[in-house]
Amino acid sequence: MIEAEPPKYQRGQRVKAMFDLVNDGSFSDAPAEGVLVSLGAIGEIVRVRRHTEANLPIYLVEFGNKLVVGCLEREIGLIEEEDA
Repeated sequence: MIEAEPPKYQRGQRVKAMFDLVNDGSFSDAPAEGVLVSLGAIGEIVRVRRHTEANLPIYLVEFGNKLVVGCLEREIGLIEEEDA
């Protein structure tokens, strides 16, 4: 069994996309493999969950216009003062 990794981020924290986040098929109204969120886009964590099989934290991040995207820790980073 994989040891549980505690979440690095918490609900309510503002974060930025560290990569272009592409559609993995979760958004049926967006093109497959199309960019949902661009590198550097700012959002807010609205929920933290856990991927049951991989036992990793998954962050639901609202990036504006009610677009909520599930992100891994490596895909987001905390906003630095110069980013705000």
